[in-house]
Order: sequence, then C-alpha cells, then structure tokens
Amino acid sequence: MVDFEVVALEPTDHPESGDEAPDFTRPLVTDEFWEDRSLSGLASEVDGPTILVCTPMIGSYPGTYVWEELHERGWHEEAGAVVGVSISTPYAIKQFLETTDSPFAVFSDPQNRVAEEYGIVNDLDGMAGLDEPRPAVFALDANLTVETAWVAEEWPEFPPYDDLESELGF
Repeated sequence: MVDFEVVALEPTDHPESGDEAPDFTRPLVTDEFWEDRSLSGLASEVDGPTILVCTPMIGSYPGTYVWEELHERGWHEEAGAVVGVSISTPYAIKQFLETTDSPFAVFSDPQNRVAEEYGIVNDLDGMAGLDEPRPAVFALDANLTVETAWVAEEWPEFPPYDDLESELGF
C-alpha cells in the first residue's frame, strides 16, 4: 500500500452548480488518436451530462485509481460523455488508455491552463514550477452549465463516487 501524507488544501474559487464552466480547446486523446476539440463542442453533441474529471498526472497512483474506479462503475455507460483533463502529453495519455483498456478520453493540458481557468491548480510539493489539476469532477449540461461540482479539499482525496452517482441519477 502506498503511504501518503494527507495535506489540507486551500479553498478554491471553482465553478459551482448553476455557474457556466469555462470552455477550452485542447487535444482530446483516445486509445487510438487525438485531435483538437472544444469542451463546448463535445458537450453539445452528446445526450446527457458531460462529466469533466480532473486528475493528477496520468500514471500517478491517484490518477490511475480514479480512472480504474470510474471504469469499474461504468460511468462511461451512464453519462453523455466522461472526459478527463491531465497535464500529461498526448503520447503519455494514449499509452495509458491503451494499456488500461480505458473507454475514456482525456484532454492533454501540459501547461495546466484549464486548471487555472477552473480555479483548481494544485502546486506539486517540492517540484518548483510544476503544478497539476486538483482532483475534481464537474457535471455539465450541453451549455456548460455546472450541474454538479466536487473539488478535493485535501491531498490525496478521491471523488465521493456514491454521492456523485446519486446526484447524477446513475
């Protein structure tokens, strides 16, 4: 078992239920390819909520655990779309999705600008100049209005899957 020191995180100013979530365009990576896509374009094409899942770096223990848990729970079968955001490169994300047989797609955001726009930047302890998204889940409608939001308040912390599923009607 990996041993983590739990650290309380500062409060954030992230989008809440009823707010309009920031739109962005980044490479959206699947296990087969990637292409530049906007979040708004994706959300407008699906039937049901778009779930935006912000995780630590692809391949990290917390990020891997979140994606495996969502896969096991079948979120990809319940929502209109479930997509992630990571600071990892498209190459690293594609390899992760291939090796884990993941049904999800992940936006590559190496400069962590999406986390800045969402107010969920997490400075990596002991690594100058490096930050990543704080673990977070946003359920968005076709107009990017936030239906449900959860953002980690400590590190490491994992989404309250059962509570989110209840709120989303899964």
